[in-house]
Amino acid sequence: MSVRDPQFNQHVLVDTTPMPDGIPKVQEIGATSAPLMSASYFIGDRCHAFNEDYMKCKAEANGRGEFECMKEGRKVTRCAASVIKDINTHCLKQFNAHWECLENNNHHMWECRKPEMSLNNCVFEKLGLKKTIPGAPENQTPVHLRPKQLYAQFPGPQY
Repeated sequence: MSVRDPQFNQHVLVDTTPMPDGIPKVQEIGATSAPLMSASYFIGDRCHAFNEDYMKCKAEANGRGEFECMKEGRKVTRCAASVIKDINTHCLKQFNAHWECLENNNHHMWECRKPEMSLNNCVFEKLGLKKTIPGAPENQTPVHLRPKQLYAQFPGPQY
């Protein structure tokens, strides 16, 4: 290695190979983990059928699901992007407050119940989407609706 060779490559690598014509084109969502986590239950509510189709396709593809299920995967991405867009359009202030809380609290949901409750109410009121936790016992209060969170920094009522 010569002295002039850079130790680290600062170029962004982009695969320029075009997708096959049979694969529908879709923009990537372009969100980081905190906004995706904040919107995840609403994405699950609206996009349940697309997610089910994609997971069924992957299960039946015998290890080739990444390529063979690209159409189904693109539908999931488009649906998730529509949820993010709708939340940004109708509940931007509440959405920003919740995902920024998650970002600042190491993605601990229990630290962010107050902004989460505000976001949940706005999204339900304006978009008709609700947060439900799959597999939660029906005879118990869901964790996100409990007035006191066990590990939260603030021990009193969260909202």
